[in-house]
Amino acid sequence: MTRFAITVAFLALSCGAQAAAPGDIPPARSENPVIAWNQVLLSIVRTPGAQPSTIHPTRSFAILHAAIYDAVNAIERTHAPYLVTVPGASRRASLRAAADAAAHDVLVALYPSFQSALDARLQDSMRAGFGRTDEADGLRIGRAVAREILARRQQDGADAPPRAYVFGTAPGAYQPTPPNFPPQPQFTHWPFVTPFALDAASQFRPGPAPALAGSRYAEALNEVHSVGVMNSTTATPDEAATGLFWNGAIQNYWNEIAQTAAAARHLSIGASARLFALLNISLADGVIAFYDAKYAYNLWRPVTAVREADADGNADTAGDSAWLPQTTRTAADPSYPGAHAVISAAAAEVLESVLKGGQFEFDVTSESAPGAIRSFSSFRTAATEASLSRIFAGQHFRFDQVAGEQLGRDVADFVLDRFLTRARGRDNRTR
Repeated sequence: MTRFAITVAFLALSCGAQAAAPGDIPPARSENPVIAWNQVLLSIVRTPGAQPSTIHPTRSFAILHAAIYDAVNAIERTHAPYLVTVPGASRRASLRAAADAAAHDVLVALYPSFQSALDARLQDSMRAGFGRTDEADGLRIGRAVAREILARRQQDGADAPPRAYVFGTAPGAYQPTPPNFPPQPQFTHWPFVTPFALDAASQFRPGPAPALAGSRYAEALNEVHSVGVMNSTTATPDEAATGLFWNGAIQNYWNEIAQTAAAARHLSIGASARLFALLNISLADGVIAFYDAKYAYNLWRPVTAVREADADGNADTAGDSAWLPQTTRTAADPSYPGAHAVISAAAAEVLESVLKGGQFEFDVTSESAPGAIRSFSSFRTAATEASLSRIFAGQHFRFDQVAGEQLGRDVADFVLDRFLTRARGRDNRTR
């Protein structure tokens, strides 16, 4: 069996590189336009101030790759379109030009301050074939698809102001978390954003978290109390390192992993477009789904639960008023279910399905722990570790992660079963 040894080389900040100035885009690092434009968006969302604070970046990735996919597929016609067909699209049109134009126009619309750099990127890509009929046809197709995809998402609720949140006071209710005590949680409007594929945000909503008085809750609280505390004496060195390693924007990790997997498998433009569209539609809808569940159940975070354990009605838990998580601060939203678990499980499900599973050995470089690299033998082992890391980081209970993993798989399986499916008469080989 072929063995792939892949290093996922994350951009900039975690490696000590200087952050890009607003409007800057690093040089392309891939000849595959799907990967190259994904790298562009990763660079943009990592630029301080570039991503609107009330719009989750997974939306941008899903819009980008839905447009690239529909543009490329309008020419190849190997799979069902996501949303857009282009009547009369030439089979001779340039796939690269279609992908470039769709990506460029989407990113200019979403991040207008980067237009000059995006224009230059498009011109560089088109220079070799400038004036050719196939290139011009590809550009027209890409631009037509981008316009339609953007128009379909214009009224999706992402631009709505966050909804005012009233914190609870009863045991178990979500409350502002120390040491920074955010005045409002984040993305309170996100459960009401129109999904990309799901019928409704609540379609796969998990059942409630365990009751505070029960043994399952006590076991989970005592675990995070012990291994997730700052300077834990019970967490192993590897568990502590794991908690810090994955403490970043988890969707970025999985887009990087997908980039290197697509490059290692030498995927065509069409196959890459489908992989990244399935991945990022699943991640975007996973985020909408977990925010639906978080704000349906409003469960307190471990830092509150540990500090208030003497009042939780469970004789098997004990309070610790000075407890802080390993990562000091807690994400500003309710605990159940876990975001890393949802996104990682969904990503692994898509990558394993599209790339046909099997042994796949790769290294991941952390974007939150400078210089740290961890090795994996499959997408699923990486996803499992990313999920567990949130317990070691003091961010989540184990039941948050179990429910999140199931939610992520449910969302991904729905997307894989219903969207971007093989056109009738085509075989199922990944090209």
